[in-house]
Amino acid sequence: MRVTFTVNGRRHEADDVWEGESLLYVLRERLGLPGSKNACEQGECGSCTVRLDGEPVCACLVAAGQAEGRDVVTVEGLAGYEAARAGTAPREVGTVQQAFLDAGAVQCGFCTPGLVVAADELIERNPAPSDADIREALSGNLCRCTGYEKILDAVRLAAGRAAAPEEVS
Repeated sequence: MRVTFTVNGRRHEADDVWEGESLLYVLRERLGLPGSKNACEQGECGSCTVRLDGEPVCACLVAAGQAEGRDVVTVEGLAGYEAARAGTAPREVGTVQQAFLDAGAVQCGFCTPGLVVAADELIERNPAPSDADIREALSGNLCRCTGYEKILDAVRLAAGRAAAPEEVS
């Protein structure tokens, strides 16, 4: 089957998609977007988190055909997605991505794309999240390298920067 959908603001078509093929496979292998990671393939780790029509989902659990006519945003497209929401020119790195770098929340980097996508959705939905809100929003994302404190710091930093964008350089 052919699947036609928008990924990171651009229309894409994937041909010869078999009915059991995951959105994650199509993104990584057919469209060359390796940011979403393939880890557990069971929706338990969150490393493949993308936004499907704005909602965070585990791309490994979404059949590619379910994306027909829909909008997908991957970690590669977050900066542009953020700029479109704010009505500003896109930067190379989005606010959440930069906060993860600045807070030292990236270690091996395998879980980072999913965490960043989930954090971006949280901050869009709740610009001033409490620590409990952050923990809940990221509860589907596992990291084996950190104790999560720097990840929480990064989300707090990103939320503060999103609330006061003129202070971000």
